[in-house]
Amino acid sequence: MTKIWGRLSSINVQKVVWCAGEVGMPFERIDAGLAFGINNTPEYMAKNPNGLVPLLEEEDGWTLWESNAIVRYLAARHSAGHLWPEDPRERALADRWMDWQATAFTPAFVAAFMGLVRTPAEKRDEAAIAAAMKKGEPFAAILDEHLGRNAYVGGNRFTMGDIPAGCIAHRWLNLPAERAPRPNLERWYNDIVSRPAAAAVLTTPLT
Repeated sequence: MTKIWGRLSSINVQKVVWCAGEVGMPFERIDAGLAFGINNTPEYMAKNPNGLVPLLEEEDGWTLWESNAIVRYLAARHSAGHLWPEDPRERALADRWMDWQATAFTPAFVAAFMGLVRTPAEKRDEAAIAAAMKKGEPFAAILDEHLGRNAYVGGNRFTMGDIPAGCIAHRWLNLPAERAPRPNLERWYNDIVSRPAAAAVLTTPLT
């Protein structure tokens, strides 16, 4: 059986587990990273030299790391024409938002997530948290504006692009902090998290 290495509190593991659920792929998830360790062992790093999660390991021993690459692979292999659009332009639109999630929106407010979720209250840098939330707002606005014209990030149907974007939206919308209202973003988020594969990974509190 295919294995997915990584703790479910990781946004990058969430993407892969959600995608696997969408395509109906049986898998075994093995906790790794942070308190679970494993990811810094020589055996694991022989499979992923970055020592990060997630890691996809197929039955024949073939491995793949980098969460968005894994999502693309699973979508192409198990859901071509659906999660993985066959039309190059439609697929490029989904790809665009996957890369935007990783390179723009996530880095913008990661300090707020780390401060509010993974730092004890007495040790938080409130100024850094506020600055990170302010930095994230323009990106939330970009996604909100786009979703005012489109039902999903790639157009009029759910694709692989909605999975990474949905995972970061989950963090943004559930942080215990003030945010500007984003009705289009919230409409789309409520739609996609109602999907069974999403609910399986995004229903627990942020940790």
